[in-house]
Amino acid sequence: MRHRFSAGEILPPVIEFDAAEADGVPLIDAAVLVPVIVRQSGATILLTQRTAHLRDHGGQVSFPGGRCEDSDSSAEATALREAQEEVGLDPAQVEILGRLPEYRTGTGFSVTPVVALVTPPLNLKLDDFEVADVFEPPLDFLLDVRNHQRQSIFARGAMREFWTMPWNGHFIWGATAGMLVSLQRFLFAGSPV
Repeated sequence: MRHRFSAGEILPPVIEFDAAEADGVPLIDAAVLVPVIVRQSGATILLTQRTAHLRDHGGQVSFPGGRCEDSDSSAEATALREAQEEVGLDPAQVEILGRLPEYRTGTGFSVTPVVALVTPPLNLKLDDFEVADVFEPPLDFLLDVRNHQRQSIFARGAMREFWTMPWNGHFIWGATAGMLVSLQRFLFAGSPV
């Protein structure tokens, strides 16, 4: 993984739905941390279950992250700050590897996924207002294309397709699943799938 990110390849943005841009609405800059937990039993990815009452994406599975603040010097700074605020992830345990392609959502966000290795042990402290739970699906499961499913929904006057990755009672879908598909494609570009 370190080697793949060190190549410095620039990839085009992933556009989930183009409704926001088509309406001329400026996208809101955001960043998420894609935290790969380096465990002896195998790598996992830390995901959050958002609290149901949140206005944006309540109850959904997501990466730690959020809107970029003026005080953030970069997408990496946003991702680290948000991960620390939401789940108490200590930045000293995080080794940033690089960025996945910008992910433009139909809800009006331009999200920069920042991939990082995280060294356990984790001493997480969840922000009870934003995060209901955290869980760690195995990285191997998330990168296996046999677990990447396409579903569709009729929204805003059109049929929209999105990625899903159901795992152990959790429904990983939408932008989070799309970014995981992007990670798989980035890591295995040029390799037979």
